[in-house]
Amino acid sequence: MARIVMKFGGTSMAGSERIRRVASIVRRQQEAGHEVAVVVSAMAGETDRLVGFCREANALYDPAEYDVVGAAGEQITAGLLALTLQSMGCKARSWLGWQLPVKTDDAYAKARIEDIQSGALLASMAAGEIAVIPGFQGLSPEGRVTTLGRGGSDTSAVAVAAAVKADRCDIYTDVDGVYTTDPRIVAKARKLKNVTYEEMLELASVGSKVLQTRSVSLAMKEKVRVQVLSSFIDDDAPAADTLPGTMIVGDDELARIQEDMEMERQLITGIAADKNEAKITLTRVADRPGAVAAVFSPLAAASINVDMIIQNIAKDKGETDVTFTVPKADLLRTQALLEEHKDAIGYYRLISDDKVAKISVVGVGMRSHAGVAATMFKALADRGINIQAISTSEIKVSVLIDQDETELAVRVLHTAYALDAE
Repeated sequence: MARIVMKFGGTSMAGSERIRRVASIVRRQQEAGHEVAVVVSAMAGETDRLVGFCREANALYDPAEYDVVGAAGEQITAGLLALTLQSMGCKARSWLGWQLPVKTDDAYAKARIEDIQSGALLASMAAGEIAVIPGFQGLSPEGRVTTLGRGGSDTSAVAVAAAVKADRCDIYTDVDGVYTTDPRIVAKARKLKNVTYEEMLELASVGSKVLQTRSVSLAMKEKVRVQVLSSFIDDDAPAADTLPGTMIVGDDELARIQEDMEMERQLITGIAADKNEAKITLTRVADRPGAVAAVFSPLAAASINVDMIIQNIAKDKGETDVTFTVPKADLLRTQALLEEHKDAIGYYRLISDDKVAKISVVGVGMRSHAGVAATMFKALADRGINIQAISTSEIKVSVLIDQDETELAVRVLHTAYALDAE
């Protein structure tokens, strides 16, 4: 018998028929003898609808009241799933964020989970009751409803799994696992059986939409085994742990799995593409201490995340060009802030480009193999794809290219690293 937390996203909960399908999947897990808790998202599109109501009511809405409205979508699906499970003969009840409680900080609309009281939940599960929990919501220190920000239900599920010491957290989505790249771009993309936390965190941060970054970070911190599965399966499908999904585990566990199977670790795990980047270049910035700080301090104060950064070699006049990327949604705000601080920064010209894409290769095998970046650069050069910026981490190499060459670059790199092979 295992203790399992199951999470279903908005597309899985979109309407009575899909909720009934979800209930069937959950019931099978309980019939297999497992203790089960379920975390649910709002129906697809419901949160956007509720946000629209908030904006209509007050364009400068109070974030605390926004959370009261925004949390309602998950509350509805939790109640509907509990009712559906009861109609199938299962013992089930919903537990709202304030009832457990899921304790968060007071950063309304983007709260972070600090603690989950699991005593009552564990007692309920031990008694054979299926616990249905709305994701995305919690309780502030002042006793008010909070929400965790977009994609917060994944984080809720991992946090619940950590609190109840679950054997695993099964996250059901509209994809059936983590692939070497987007199958819509590369038909030969392969589903991965296992991925490390670090690899998934890098993939999530550079464009993979399978899991929310915060949830992966929390899973790594709390050592929660996460399985990605598809909820769009037939009624007579087997139990979740026999389905071909992707298990996200620690580096040590993956090493043991590969040792048992006498497999060598693959050099590159996956290729990710992100078209939500914009590039900014500031020309003729003074080459002196504090000049770069003057560029990025206003952006940090405005909570604008800067990603790739390149500073050119200083010119004869003691000037340099600084290039960096920001989320495309923050481009106009970034331009306005830099214009506002132009005198303090001392640049000559601001050049922006939102027709760029970030392409990343990710894999823990990079730690023990040289030449990964060289392979990437040569493969792109051979196809005439120009690299505008580069950033690296211990297990990732990212480049910025023209957006129109995104799909070509992904296909070229997928082949270059032999990810097309069976």
